[in-house]
Amino acid sequence: MVSARAGRSTLGCLFSLLLVSAVVYFSYNIGQTYWNFFQFRDRMKQEARFAPHRSDQTIARRLREYADSLGLPTGANKVHVRRRGRTIEIWAEYYENVELPLMVREFYFHPQAVGTF
Repeated sequence: MVSARAGRSTLGCLFSLLLVSAVVYFSYNIGQTYWNFFQFRDRMKQEARFAPHRSDQTIARRLREYADSLGLPTGANKVHVRRRGRTIEIWAEYYENVELPLMVREFYFHPQAVGTF
């Protein structure tokens, strides 16, 4: 005896697949934003390590160029470099907008690095 399927399980599977796809898509956007932040912060740490061999203007220029290559917002180009004795502080502040379903979320980032030499 063969029975006909009602079709509910097929729609449930399709809905679940659609929901998972949407979560992956929007998670990728947020993940890419944080990945760029971590890369920028790591570059700041690298510049802090080599600070004795570079001027403040060179460090800021190199970080501005790197922020531009990552496609970060213009606020990330305002890199601050401060030396106090044998310590160097490097930081920037910027906001990044990420589109989510039915809204745009604004994330605040404050990458910084401190080094001693």
